[in-house]
Amino acid sequence: MSVASLRRAARESVAGLPREFWWLWTSTLVNRLGAFVATFMTLYLTVDRGYSASFAGLVVALHGLGGVVSSLGAGVMTDRLGRRPTMLAAQASTAFSVALLGFMEHPAAIAAVALLVGMTSNASRPAVQAMMADIVRPEDRVRAFALNYWAINLGFAVSATVAGFVAEYSYLAGFLGEAALTLLCAVLVFVKLPESRPERTAAERAVAEPEIGLGTVLRDGRFMGVVGLSFLISLIFTQGAFGLPLAMGAGGFSTADYGMVCAVNGVLIVLVQIPVTRFIEKGDPQKLLVVSALLAGYGFGLTAFAGSVWSLGLTVLVWTLAEIINSPTQMGLVARLSPLHGRGRYQGMYTMSWAVASLVAPLMAGFMIDRWGAGWLWAAVAVLGTVAALGYWLLMRNLAGSEPGSGSVVTASAAPAATAAPAPVAAVAEA
Repeated sequence: MSVASLRRAARESVAGLPREFWWLWTSTLVNRLGAFVATFMTLYLTVDRGYSASFAGLVVALHGLGGVVSSLGAGVMTDRLGRRPTMLAAQASTAFSVALLGFMEHPAAIAAVALLVGMTSNASRPAVQAMMADIVRPEDRVRAFALNYWAINLGFAVSATVAGFVAEYSYLAGFLGEAALTLLCAVLVFVKLPESRPERTAAERAVAEPEIGLGTVLRDGRFMGVVGLSFLISLIFTQGAFGLPLAMGAGGFSTADYGMVCAVNGVLIVLVQIPVTRFIEKGDPQKLLVVSALLAGYGFGLTAFAGSVWSLGLTVLVWTLAEIINSPTQMGLVARLSPLHGRGRYQGMYTMSWAVASLVAPLMAGFMIDRWGAGWLWAAVAVLGTVAALGYWLLMRNLAGSEPGSGSVVTASAAPAATAAPAPVAAVAEA
């Protein structure tokens, strides 16, 4: 491919997206530049503080439990109060709790604050994803989600490398750095992002359109199938943050080694996400999701045979390709299935699948590595990838030739590129 072709592809990849999207994209990038706790919590507890793999798994699981607790509540807040106030409150609270975590000494205090960090850091996700669906045209959403995912990993590629060396010097500096950058994100949200929550039209109010509650989401079998598969695939991917550092620590690798291996993930996404997205937009979602699940499962499975930094980096290449394919494809599907006035709750339920995986994955990794060794963990992950691939094939076969989400797809597709919402509701009602 010529340089001119690459430039044209880059222009087409970023063209046509609204200004608000780019501010949201910038806040995502800044936030991920400071991602330290989620990446280095396991090594902090086992290498720096000397705790066992099981205790580290418990603490990181509490971090995940916090995300489970906050996901649905944040989804309701997103629909009731609006996207902007939810993001602002979540990011400001995250900055405070991350800084606090760096000063905790007692094991019980570390566990409690880790739970708080999980709650606050996960609370902004339904709002971010709902706002993106609000402000981006339906035909551009896969591309927008891919670009946002690209920003996440551009920040991660930088932070994983830099933070690995920062951790060698001072873990506290890493905690405080993440807190500062998260607070900067809160400022960007407050200053640059207008509220995007869609208003109900006069016709919708006239016919007394029923409110969408959490029960509505739970009864949407098609969407809940996507949530279940999202849990399986995220249980695989989160082993990069939990199982991989435990296995590397047990194998005698340093924090800098882990940072370099993780950086492969971010760098590869930065380099190939945009070109691959052009293929994803035109590809068959069923095949893309099936292939990504297999690559994820067996990519991590190959870790059992990797004994050096370079060979570990090669396994990361495999499951990173799975991420590149799966994330925008699945998030585009979630956006299609989410009704216009219930996007926060639907996105909250989808976010909860990742939060539950973050709760289960460290317990799974800590238990299996302590009891049987890392090889069994990677074998189990390969099995999960196979099961997820079968699930995607069955779900997408049922969706083939029909518009998903019954009425929700039509409503979501009619969403404006950007709308101004009324003043936030004073209180959050029971969903």
